[in-house]
Amino acid sequence: MDWLKKIPIGQYVSGKSGWLRGIDPRIKLSWILFFLLTPILANSIWRISTAFFLLLLTFFSFLPSRIWWRSLVFLITFSLVIGSLSIVLPASQLSFELPIRAPDEIPGAIVLTRSWEIFRLGPIDLGGISLGPLIVDRRSAELGVKTSTLLFTVIHSVNLMLITTPPEDLVWAIRWFFAPLALFGLPLEKLSFQLLLALRFLPLVQEELQNLFRSIGVRAVDFRKLGIKSSLNLLITIGERLLSNILLRAEQGADSLMTREGLWLSSEQLRSEIILNTKYLWINLTSIILLLIAIVLRCMYGTS
Repeated sequence: MDWLKKIPIGQYVSGKSGWLRGIDPRIKLSWILFFLLTPILANSIWRISTAFFLLLLTFFSFLPSRIWWRSLVFLITFSLVIGSLSIVLPASQLSFELPIRAPDEIPGAIVLTRSWEIFRLGPIDLGGISLGPLIVDRRSAELGVKTSTLLFTVIHSVNLMLITTPPEDLVWAIRWFFAPLALFGLPLEKLSFQLLLALRFLPLVQEELQNLFRSIGVRAVDFRKLGIKSSLNLLITIGERLLSNILLRAEQGADSLMTREGLWLSSEQLRSEIILNTKYLWINLTSIILLLIAIVLRCMYGTS
């Protein structure tokens, strides 16, 4: 029942192995923005290439496999399931048949047809219920590829950054990017410290979710006997309980902080030591050059 604790998604893992730990957090955030923004309006080849690049980056990061292989298997399985559902489900409405003239009526006309159908299975009959044929066309196949690669790219790239970057370094980097907003009176110091507390609460969220799943397993709930409506009601109740428990933990943490007369930390106190260390200079320079090359390749070959 403790399978969630074995998948450290979004949790920082301390250590010294792996060159990803030595990259400037500002450069990491720039790479994350690259992985989040470049799949927009990109073709399938670019999305697949980005996913394979993330896989190679994970394998050659020299991080201990115990901190990423479970989450990687989980994300690949989840992405493939969502992508398969996107392929099977209809991607668009059926086109209406319009009365058009036959091609034979136009002398010398050459009709060019393009087959959009890739796979057909059926019609499918489940216990006397006819579901019709299962058709996979090019549009549904592209939708499945885009959905699965987008899920994997977004989640895995953010996970790589979070497991190799301390929350203090990440908050300092975000504060550095949003520094111009301080001219407009935005309380960046307070917001940065609130973000730091939110990142610290991620293990508590995982623990509450694990406790809810354990309570369902202990009670041996049979969803087939409950039906669709009762099952959805149960899931909504679990979500409400999870949200209420998280808010309760956050309130307790804020009360304990104010009781001890705690103050939020300034951005200078959260500054990373990696930034001032010249040992990681070549890693940061290489990361910047590769980021610029990736942006150029996206502009040249990634457009749909």
